[in-house]
Amino acid sequence: MNVFADSFDVSTKGNSDTTNITENIQQAIKKSKITEGIALVFISGSTAAISAIEYESGLLKDFPRALEKIAPKDAPYAHSKRWGCDNGSSHVKSTIIGPSLTIPITSGTLDVGKWQQIVLIDFDTRPRQRTVKIKILGS
Repeated sequence: MNVFADSFDVSTKGNSDTTNITENIQQAIKKSKITEGIALVFISGSTAAISAIEYESGLLKDFPRALEKIAPKDAPYAHSKRWGCDNGSSHVKSTIIGPSLTIPITSGTLDVGKWQQIVLIDFDTRPRQRTVKIKILGS
């Protein structure tokens, strides 16, 4: 089994900014020369998440609106009170979605559905520079 590591940076706007990173991951797979295996995609930071979604304008509005019902920005958060910050809901949302995703690689390409893209979602309350890390395992 071969292991290949890569990373790339993404500038985000915060506040549920969602970035399609599918092509970045596919480029890493190409560089790895691995044709059968898995890609593990991980975001460093506790206010961002990695997920799969149909990257289209309706869902890019629906998804943040749904998460806002679960973890409203203006609700009282012990984290925000303790640290004097305003991103308690950002931490809750990112924890719900999670920091990583594992995707199969088949014939040298991400094995995702026709309408499925891999996304970075930044829930923080301000713009950030994020680093996405990728580990590709296979042959």
